[in-house]
Parts: sequence; structure tokens; C-alpha cells
Amino acid sequence: MSSRRTRFTEDEINELILKLQVLLPDSSSRCKTRVSASKILKETCNYIKKLHKDVDGLSERLSELLASRDISVIDTDILTSLLRQ
Repeated sequence: MSSRRTRFTEDEINELILKLQVLLPDSSSRCKTRVSASKILKETCNYIKKLHKDVDGLSERLSELLASRDISVIDTDILTSLLRQ
């Protein structure tokens, strides 16, 4: 990796913050109002943490399902599509 740092202009940072805001749930109602960059960054971090918990929970449920059933009973196409999502 290069040790050279990329410099962003204030406009570029603001544009990236707005892009993050759009990705957050329930952001459509807030897009018309100005929200501080720090609040958007905090909400983004919290949302990513929530997504990680959701993924962990779904992985655990899938593991339990696989452990409780004969793998031959589960349609492998369905299982494969679930794992690719």
C-alpha cells in the first residue's frame, strides 16, 4: 500500500457525508433538513454495528437449522442462494 495520503476538499467530504445519509434507514425524511456530519457519522457507525449483529444472528440461526436437519432434506439451491446474499 502506498503511504501517500489522499486529501479531500471540504466539498468532497460534504458530498460523501450526504451519500452516507442517503444510505441510512429513514433518511428520506431527513434529506431535506441539514444534519451535522458528526451525527451522520455516528448514525452510520451504529447502523453498521446493527447490521453486524443481524448477520451474526442470521448465521447462528442458519447453523442451528443445519444442525437440526438432515442436510439432504434442505434444497441445496435455496441454501446456496441464501449464503450468497
